[in-house]
Amino acid sequence: MSDTRIAFIGAGNMAASLIGGLRAQGLDAKQIRASDPGAETRSRVQAEHGIEVFEDNAQAITEADVIVLAVKPQVMKAVCQSLQPSLRDGQLIVSIAAGITCVSLQDWLGARPVVRCMPNTPSLLRQGASGLYATAEVSPAQREQAEQLLSAVGTALWLDQEQQLDAVTAVSGSGPAYFFLLIEAMTAAGEKLGLPRETASKLTLQTALGAAHMAVASDVDAAELRRRVTSPAGTTEAAIKSFQGNAFEAIVEQALQAAATRSAELAEQLGK
Repeated sequence: MSDTRIAFIGAGNMAASLIGGLRAQGLDAKQIRASDPGAETRSRVQAEHGIEVFEDNAQAITEADVIVLAVKPQVMKAVCQSLQPSLRDGQLIVSIAAGITCVSLQDWLGARPVVRCMPNTPSLLRQGASGLYATAEVSPAQREQAEQLLSAVGTALWLDQEQQLDAVTAVSGSGPAYFFLLIEAMTAAGEKLGLPRETASKLTLQTALGAAHMAVASDVDAAELRRRVTSPAGTTEAAIKSFQGNAFEAIVEQALQAAATRSAELAEQLGK
């Protein structure tokens, strides 16, 4: 990425996170441009990262090697169609918009190399998880550019099939909300058991953080970690049996299936 020129179309939170990650990795501000219709957004991104900003999308992509589409899915079609006349051959298109398929993007932009990504909100803290899919037109060098771009804000994993992005959406795209829901429930339960709400909240948050760190650092899977902390006839076993007796695994599976199904439905609706 040392000589790659990147243009962001849309400079909202996710784009700003990617820009910040790239700058933290040593990419020169002169290599990055961004466009956004909001004057306040442009001013903030320029002040925070020292990059050149534009109101006009066509100006932003001049000389860009990589163009990152970071606009809302609902306006993607209009943005792409207005951008298409200003594109030149060889530019890589990276979309981080949920629900917009590569076929739709190529219909609106022409048969260009496209990488479609599904990042998640922890990317704002550079702790994200992203799935990436590349069309056949994407070269090995461009795949590396896209991977380095998303790796600037966390883990980036390649997918063999575009439809797997629906599963990525269900697992990691929507996933933070599931953990937030569990944190809510544990905090409320702790309060009902007699803890002050602030104490229950702090204990729950630190436990979630610690468990995640243990899982990431461990050389065994989560099931084995669970077994290791579950003593026979102990308190943890009592809780686990309650979870499983209420079909915990089935509830999780059904929830993720619902998210994946909705992801596919949105792709159908937004791609028209």
